[in-house]
Amino acid sequence: MKRLTLSGPGAMRWEEVPEPELTEPGQALVRPVALATCDIDPAVLRGAFPLPGPYPFGHEGVAEVVAIGDEVRTVRVGDLVVVPFQISCGTCGPCLRGRTGNCADHPPLSTFGLGTVGGLGWGGLWADLALIPHADAMLVPLPAGVDPVAVASASDNIPDAYRSVAPQLADYPGAEVLVIGGPAAPSIGLYAAGLAVALGAARAVYLDTDPARLEIARKLGAEVIEGARDARVGRFPIVVEAAGGATALRAAINAAGYDGWCTSVSVQLSDVPLPIFDMYMRCCTFHTGRAHVRPAIPAVLDLVATGRFDPSLVTTATAKWDEAVDALLETPLKLVAVR
Repeated sequence: MKRLTLSGPGAMRWEEVPEPELTEPGQALVRPVALATCDIDPAVLRGAFPLPGPYPFGHEGVAEVVAIGDEVRTVRVGDLVVVPFQISCGTCGPCLRGRTGNCADHPPLSTFGLGTVGGLGWGGLWADLALIPHADAMLVPLPAGVDPVAVASASDNIPDAYRSVAPQLADYPGAEVLVIGGPAAPSIGLYAAGLAVALGAARAVYLDTDPARLEIARKLGAEVIEGARDARVGRFPIVVEAAGGATALRAAINAAGYDGWCTSVSVQLSDVPLPIFDMYMRCCTFHTGRAHVRPAIPAVLDLVATGRFDPSLVTTATAKWDEAVDALLETPLKLVAVR
């Protein structure tokens, strides 16, 4: 079969490798049909992110189930499914607590398509076939009528955005939300703005300097403000930082109100001094880290299926499968490759 390999900065190639085979009764084989880029991919392709190649590429997508083990009960051959990017067994302590990104049955950080960080043995999703080690625990069937292209990022980036606004809005129903958008996590910031609208935020404000991202946020129903990432636009109960860098991170924390939540969905590659004393005085809760995506995927798909949230507005480019390499190297905001 063919799979896409990242061989170095700006260098990708299709290579022939043996097809994976079922070896356990709880496994499944899937054929990816819609693959999305992750927000870190442009930095990876520039050599600006610590994930050097070579390794099998890709970790976001929707796939068709083509084979299942004898003990698989939740999916059938022919089903379209979202494939979470993190490997999780569904039965260990962390998985049962919803911390599926830290599954105790596998090495830490086990993921598809993230090189030595996630483990090379899992392969990548930009391939003709992928082996799912725990089909019942991992795979999430697509609801009827949901376009695979629209939710190709439901493997990672959309649930990442969901965790930044949904639990907080459950605690503060109808609260106002600020998203500081930018180049570090561009799609996640936009998804967060749209999800805040879908989940009933009284006001979802999207702050950015980029006209194209601002227009997408407007289409998602957010109130858009064009301005620098540290522009003072008020204090909010819920703040999402997606711009990247120390300035944006401190600005997001400073924008969180009393008892406010601030979630950073960007990846800081160096330490950032934080205003800890001011955070203490305001009782500010700050969270960063990888999202545990599997528990959030059904809720995300329900919002899409019921017409409350349209992630397709964030997709800025689509490409045919055999055109994927050229499209990837153009580093659009969100690319989906379709088989």
